Amino acid sequence: MSDANLLSRPLIPVATAEDAVETSRTAFPRIAAAGGRPLVINVIEKAGGAPDKASVEQRELAAEAAFTAARDHADDIGLDIDTEIRYGTDVAETIIQAAGDIDASAIVFRPRGGSWWLDLLTGDVRDALVTESDRPVVVFPADESEEETQ
Repeated sequence: MSDANLLSRPLIPVATAEDAVETSRTAFPRIAAAGGRPLVINVIEKAGGAPDKASVEQRELAAEAAFTAARDHADDIGLDIDTEIRYGTDVAETIIQAAGDIDASAIVFRPRGGSWWLDLLTGDVRDALVTESDRPVVVFPADESEEETQ
């Protein structure tokens, strides 16, 4: 699969505004060059019967802040993006389902040190995305300058 096809309709999960900024800096120029249109999602994890750590409203506000950060960067480079909040008890399953729903060309993310999103993507979620997805998973590396500070 060529880069253009791989990045034609990628699904990009983001957790926070900071995560959205870092991910969009890395992924959006490549997606724009490929003529793609990403769907940026935020998964609001439900506790499955246990009390949630934060209210749904708080998490929805955080998701909207992440989407605003992604839109701002997309606007700066002339890239059209779509955004969506997803809800689920299993983050990886929710991401994979969203990718299937839009027939995503790939699931794209960029893990970063120090974020809870990295914690989610280091282990069960990351492994499930790589092993259970029926489509390619693209993990962009951190910038060299960032790697030096971690």
